[in-house]
Amino acid sequence: MALTIWRCAMKRAEARWCLYRSLYNSSHGFNETEIKSKLAQFSGGSIKLCKGENGIAELCVNNPSRKNALSGIMMLELEERISDLENWNEGKGLIVYGAENTFCSGGDLNTVKAISNPKDGLMMCMFMQNTLTRLQRLPLISVALVQGKAIGGGSELCTACDFRLMTEGSEIRFVHKHMGLVPGWGGASRLIQLVGSRQALKLLSGALRIHPEYALSIGLTDDILSSAADRALEEVKTWITPYTKGPADITRAIKKLVASGREHLFEDALRKEKDIFGTVWGGPANLQALLKGAKHN
Repeated sequence: MALTIWRCAMKRAEARWCLYRSLYNSSHGFNETEIKSKLAQFSGGSIKLCKGENGIAELCVNNPSRKNALSGIMMLELEERISDLENWNEGKGLIVYGAENTFCSGGDLNTVKAISNPKDGLMMCMFMQNTLTRLQRLPLISVALVQGKAIGGGSELCTACDFRLMTEGSEIRFVHKHMGLVPGWGGASRLIQLVGSRQALKLLSGALRIHPEYALSIGLTDDILSSAADRALEEVKTWITPYTKGPADITRAIKKLVASGREHLFEDALRKEKDIFGTVWGGPANLQALLKGAKHN
């Protein structure tokens, strides 16, 4: 009996390790302490987390003066909030949204310019891949509420959720090409999983504006919300309810099952994305775009 209990405990520990383990470590040239120290130098905005008694959490990207761009501090806070959610045993669902009716405009340019050298850029890439992969692997059913714009890193953030709901007039746009870059936070690998390689090639190479109807037709969004902007969050709460109804342990087990099946060879694709990202970060096209202060309205 004791042996059986021990084996079950070991299996649970192994499953937890597989779910939350880091993609990168020192053998990949990743120094987590160093990149966290550098990101901590760039303040502005916050990542707010509210956990409800119904098992549904709300995570808000809050930097409205910068169109909810992620500063260095916000990248660190995002990782901390996800760590909190990983340990929330009563959790069943998660809604990710941006403050003041816009989702996220990617990495804040003040942070990005300061770490535009290849070494720091690659470590930031690995840090954010780790963070967004942990978001995707959470044993919570997650929904991104896309209002306004989800561009650049914001488009990558929304792909890390299980579902995406868009409001009328919103858009998702992978603008990396105009920054002399490619996605590096796992967004390209996840996009291919979501819409297929053919559509992904169009969206990435054309830096296309993906409006709700187009997103729905290619499977990038799951629904178009009809509510006014100030009621959209309530509509998402209603939308997610059927999928999170019932005991938390069952919902979490279902999500773990799907996450496990989804990731066959996925980590290989993520690491390849990191390698390709490293060839363009801090390169001539990227630096020229930064000098121009390129904006994507």
